[in-house]
Amino acid sequence: MDLTGLNLRVAAARPHVLLAAVPGGTAVRLAAERLLRARDWPRASTPAQADLLLVAGPDLPELRTPLERLWRDMPAPRARVHARTADEVEDALNAGRGLLGPPADAGGHREGDHGARERHEGDDQTPGHDGHDGHGDHGGHGGHGGHGGHSGGQTEMPGGLPMAGQGADRDGLTLDQLHLPLGPFLADWPAGLTVRLVLQGDVVQRVDVDEPARPIDDAAAEAFWVQPWLRAASGEPVPVGEAVRRRAAAHLDSLGRLLAVAGWPAEAVRAWRLRDDLLYGAPRAAVAPRLERFTRRVGGSRTLAWLTRGIGVVTAQKAREAGVGGPAARAGGDVTSRYRQWLADIRHDLPRLEDPAPLDVAVEDSPRGPWSADHPPSAALIALLPRLLEGTELAAARLVVASLDPDPDELVSRGVVEVARG
Repeated sequence: MDLTGLNLRVAAARPHVLLAAVPGGTAVRLAAERLLRARDWPRASTPAQADLLLVAGPDLPELRTPLERLWRDMPAPRARVHARTADEVEDALNAGRGLLGPPADAGGHREGDHGARERHEGDDQTPGHDGHDGHGDHGGHGGHGGHGGHSGGQTEMPGGLPMAGQGADRDGLTLDQLHLPLGPFLADWPAGLTVRLVLQGDVVQRVDVDEPARPIDDAAAEAFWVQPWLRAASGEPVPVGEAVRRRAAAHLDSLGRLLAVAGWPAEAVRAWRLRDDLLYGAPRAAVAPRLERFTRRVGGSRTLAWLTRGIGVVTAQKAREAGVGGPAARAGGDVTSRYRQWLADIRHDLPRLEDPAPLDVAVEDSPRGPWSADHPPSAALIALLPRLLEGTELAAARLVVASLDPDPDELVSRGVVEVARG
């Protein structure tokens, strides 16, 4: 039996896709997620599960090395494609499936190229019950930013994990110390964000956050979630309904990430389907009953509240002192408070989806807070991460990040960069 050919045919029929979104590529990611669901192609959360790597967004030279690590961690047969715009997604996925098709020669390789691809050879569940522990889904340790190449000169163990050094803990004891980067290509993680943790035992002792990678050309990137605010700030008339629709969709996108990290994939998918319905203009009457059921189910989940209670606490006053506004500041509490604030904001925006009044950026917050191109709200959220993560257990770190869900697009995309430069 030709096992290589069989594996290629199986992978080509329904490839498992690892989606690597880069800053400025949110519109591409959303198009890819929608199309993958329509085709019923499985999403891979780690390189080991993937047949096809789809890079979503503009070209960012700073992320080429972690992308190569991601690629090396994928088993054969495999293919890699790049969609720089949302319009390229369908062609890129088709090209990737073609590369995984039956072999055209004795070596099992199909030759040829396509403008959107790169040739490379070689029921409901409750949170926490699908094997996600809130931090273990790192997308393949060596590939997601991985542990390899970021050990600060320490000797590495198999798999790229740096060997532990030693350091004094808060009680003056000497404990093993481990340097662990999270990002830039974790599943359900802000695009391109890298957070570097120093651990003693399972407790985070120190946190450093890398500057977001920038595209070669600012014009190639787009701050998708704040587009109505950018347009209104430039003098274009934008209806309030369009802005609150985009804001509610952004909150559903964030909720989907948090639910996925918490181990509730069925509700994560519901959040993303509702997000897509809003983005594609579904009328209020069509989405309102489903949104109401979703917000009641998630907001009333005792298991989810138990998993997230007491993690990443920041008072409203401390948040505002740190320059944070929007839902994170209004919530004034822990991870539970922040996701419930998203739900409350969605319910508040639901009756206004078709409001024709002109958008006033000074009155209506963007999804992550009051909009300012000089001080994008996600910059303050990212700056808050070290304070919230230090002292937490590793298992809670990803939940904290998901409950803030900063948007690196705001820091690197066209419009924002142009206004900030003056």
